[in-house]
Formats: sequence, C-alpha cells, structure tokens
Amino acid sequence: MKKHWGKLAIVAFGALLMVGCGTNNTTADKKESSSSSSEVATTTDGEVTFYVVRHGKTMLNTTDRVQGWSDAVLTPAGEEVVGFAGKGLEDVEFKTAYSSDSGRAMQTARIILDENKKSSKVALQTDERFREFNFGTYEGDLNETMWTDIAQSQGKTLEEWQSAGISPKDFANSVAALDKEKVEEGINWPAEDYATISARLKAGITELAEKESKKGDHNVLLVSHGLSMGALVDTLFDDFKLPDGGFKNASVTTITYKDGEFKLGDVNDLSYIEAGEKASK
Repeated sequence: MKKHWGKLAIVAFGALLMVGCGTNNTTADKKESSSSSSEVATTTDGEVTFYVVRHGKTMLNTTDRVQGWSDAVLTPAGEEVVGFAGKGLEDVEFKTAYSSDSGRAMQTARIILDENKKSSKVALQTDERFREFNFGTYEGDLNETMWTDIAQSQGKTLEEWQSAGISPKDFANSVAALDKEKVEEGINWPAEDYATISARLKAGITELAEKESKKGDHNVLLVSHGLSMGALVDTLFDDFKLPDGGFKNASVTTITYKDGEFKLGDVNDLSYIEAGEKASK
C-alpha cells in the first residue's frame, strides 16, 4: 500500500512540474506577444510639407520704405491678393499654422486660414525667428537711401549695384557693416548680419519640422517675409538662386521634411493667387 501511494505521489509531483512549466511558457509567450504588438504600434515620423507664404503688400511697401522689424498693416489691395491666395489654397488642409510675430505676417496668415475650407479653425502660432531681416538705423528710411549707401560702400553707382544683383548674404552683411557706424546703444536694435539671420531661421524651421513630423504626414502653413524666405531657402539648399525681383507678396514656396532631410518644391509660386482670383469672379 505504501509503495502504491509512493508511486501516486511521484506521478502527482511530475504533473505539477508540467503545469508549472506550462504556465511559465505561457507568460513568456504573452511577454513576447506584447513586445511584438508594441513594435508594430510604433510609427515612423511623417512627411511634413511647409507652405511658406510671403506676407501681403503693406503701406510701407507702397511708400518704398525699409521694412524689417518695423511693421505696417496690409493695404486694401494687399488684403485682396492674400485673400485670392487663401482662396486658391482652400482645399489644402493645414494641421498647424505659424507666422513671424510681425503684424503683417499674422494678418496674412489669418486671412489665408479664414479662406480655407478645411483649416479655418486652426489656431495661429507665432515665432519671432521667422521675422524679416533687422536693418537697424535704416528701418523706416527710404529703400533708395539704404541701397545707395551699400552701392557706394562697394565703389559702385546705384544703377551698377542693382544691375549686378546681390545675394541675401551680401545684402545683410553690407547693411550690418554700414549700421555699425551709425547705431546708438539703446536707440535701435543693431542690424543683423547674415550668420545671425540664417542661424535663427534654420533653428526655427528645424525645430518646427522635427516637432510636426511626430504628428504624421500633414501640411503646415508658415507666413514669413521676402528676404527671410530667400535666406531660409539659401541656408537649407545649395546652389539656390533668388528669383528675379525676389519673392512676391503672397507667393507660395513649398518645403518638405522627412527623416531629417529637407527638399525644395515650388518656389515663388503665384498659381494659388491666380486660381483664387479666377474663382472669385
């Protein structure tokens, strides 16, 4: 009888070991399954398309005054053209919208968003890094005065300087050098050199691109300024040539970002204005 109970005990003990081993394997399988599910759920960063728009024409543009960090509201005609651009962009869904903190850029962005069927409720965010160049003591002066000073500093007439053309880098550095002789501490912000301008623009677009890409594939509205748009594209892409006459008011330039790489799309595109004007008739 004792031998019989001994055999039963051995059999029972073996069964318990088998159950225990089975339980451990199931737990391990669950952990492995959970890990696999987690890996599948992880998504890669999306592609972000920036629609970079120059602000509409302002009162200082109309009077041919230097307008960098100084500001002016859009003219009635400026508002109309931006409205056309917004109408042309009405089917582009913007998940987020940014502009410089200058009033003319904010005004432009809000008009575009108001015209947009899919993005009218998107809140506008501002970022000072996308401001126009700061021209120091030349702010508010006539453009011709600043241009003439640059030309003379290079031993040229205004006509010679204008016909030769000038890059955003040379332009900014020329103004910064001239402004150093004129600026008074506390009276005005010193004019920015190109290294300062390009650094803030590149930092701004890189930070936004990395943040926005976490949200998946989508479009971003970004309203900035003519010279700053030229400097931004010049900083991001090699062998960039500024469009003749610079970036037009309310023009659209597209830049895509994916996995740490920027790609340039359309530059100084006026087709959205044309489409919006046509649709408004």
